[in-house]
Amino acid sequence: MTGTFDISIQKIAKSKVSEYDVNNVPFGKCFSDHMFVAEYSDGKWQKAYIMPYQNVPMSYAISSLHYGQAIFEGMKAYKNEKGEVSLFRPTENFKRLNKSAIRMAMPEVPEEIFMGGLFELLRLDSAWVPTSETGSLYIRPFLISTDEAIGVKASDTYKFIIITCPAGKYYSEPIKVLVETNYIRAVKGGIGFVKAAGNYGRSLYPTKLAQQKGYQQVIWTDSETHQYVEESGTMNLMFVIGDTVVTPGLGDTILAGITRDSVLTLARDWGMRVEERKISIIELIEAHEKGLLREAFGCGTAATIAQIVGIGYNGKDYPLPPVEERKFSTKVDEVLRNIRKGKAEDKFKWMMKVD
Repeated sequence: MTGTFDISIQKIAKSKVSEYDVNNVPFGKCFSDHMFVAEYSDGKWQKAYIMPYQNVPMSYAISSLHYGQAIFEGMKAYKNEKGEVSLFRPTENFKRLNKSAIRMAMPEVPEEIFMGGLFELLRLDSAWVPTSETGSLYIRPFLISTDEAIGVKASDTYKFIIITCPAGKYYSEPIKVLVETNYIRAVKGGIGFVKAAGNYGRSLYPTKLAQQKGYQQVIWTDSETHQYVEESGTMNLMFVIGDTVVTPGLGDTILAGITRDSVLTLARDWGMRVEERKISIIELIEAHEKGLLREAFGCGTAATIAQIVGIGYNGKDYPLPPVEERKFSTKVDEVLRNIRKGKAEDKFKWMMKVD
């Protein structure tokens, strides 16, 4: 699946995969043998190639370091019991990357480069895809500006790069979250709906403060009133209130998560009531006091389903029902895992096999 764009390949002399237990490595710290690179200049994509994973020399004046033209995606590849490697909804990542590129004044990446480079890379590094029940190969496509000049303007040159790393569960335990009512993740008219590097950089300090108080993540609230929940850390948020799955509606301050869409698709297919709308902190507290707030969880590519067992707000903690009592989120986690591992029917044709 390389399309019409030529991709030159330089293979590593000897694979490093035997040096690691790919089913038992820390998230994001062990990288596969190869990387994909495509270069943009003079108004068009010029060349694409795969090379051994390595550090790349660069100028300290490179524009992405100074002015933040940097976007990325997160996606995963899975290996089934037959040893076949498949991707989960990769075309959605391709579309979202280009949505981010447009907003950040960057060139769109052609499908033959994104998908062709991705598939060639996975063919080369298929041995790095874990076989464990919760294991996957995390894939990080990213686009950065590369002009070697200090001057505030959109860059004229760019690199699109894909690197991969074997990964297990992102959160090993359920998490406690703190409702953030001071710092802001995203504002209307801003870039909260795209996967820009700056969105994550601005989140680190408030998260650090929450962690010092005993929480693992924060719940971001709207910038105008701090009354309505938006996301949790790097994840979309979902709640089961009574018999209804409720999640904040999408807008320009919330990332349109692919896992989010998958969870809602399954919920509707199972006949559950689903509401995408504003959710206030007060509504959640009242539902908690009435015993109607049955589940809370984050969902995203890295975490898949991250169970929330406690919410901190205004100096008080609100504990949630034990994870083992949760029917929807535990079921959706298992079903998604089985679809990705080829153990359940792929009713919605989400998996794409790497031949």
